[in-house]
Amino acid sequence: MSAVLGYMRVSTTDQSLDLQRDALTAAGCFRIWEEVASGADKDRPQLQLLLESLRVGDVVAVWRLDRLGRSLSHLIETVNLIETKGATLRSITEGIDTSTVGGRLTYNIFGSLAEFERDLVKERTMAGLAAARARGRIGGQPAKIDADKARHIRRMLDDGTPKTEIASVLGIGRATLYRHLSSPAG
Repeated sequence: MSAVLGYMRVSTTDQSLDLQRDALTAAGCFRIWEEVASGADKDRPQLQLLLESLRVGDVVAVWRLDRLGRSLSHLIETVNLIETKGATLRSITEGIDTSTVGGRLTYNIFGSLAEFERDLVKERTMAGLAAARARGRIGGQPAKIDADKARHIRRMLDDGTPKTEIASVLGIGRATLYRHLSSPAG
C-alpha cells in the first residue's frame, strides 16, 4: 500500500515548523519527518530515514523544494534517489508532482538547468585558468623560493651548512627546501 510521506526542515530551532506541518497534514501525509538543519548541512538523518523507508508507489511531499535540497544539484540527486525507490515527489507550494507529465517536465527542466549550471562553472574555470596561463601564472601558490633564496641555499650548502639550519635561517619549511633541491632548479 502506497503512502504520502512528508519531510519538513528549518535551519534553526527558533524557526517554526507549523506552516510546513499544516500544509503537509492537509496534503494527507501519513507520516512526517522533521529536521532542524542548515540548508548547506549534508548531515540530514531524518531525510535519510525517510529515503530508507520509501516503498514503490510512495509519494514524498515537501512544502517547498528548497526544504529538500541544499542546491539544485543536491535536489536532483535526492529526487533521483526517491525515483530509484519507485516513489515520486510532490512539492506543495510549487505545485510540482513528478507522477504527472507536467511535473516530470518541470523536474527535467530543473535537471537541465543544474547540468547547464555545472557546465557554466566548468567553462568559466577553464577560461580563468587559460587567462592566468596567458599572463604567466601557472596556478597554485607563488613559489616560496625565489632566485635570491636559491642562491643563498646554494652558498650555504657549499659552506657545509646543515639543511635544517638553512630552512630555519631562510624561514622556509624543510619539506619546501627538499622539494626545491630535488627539482631541476635546485
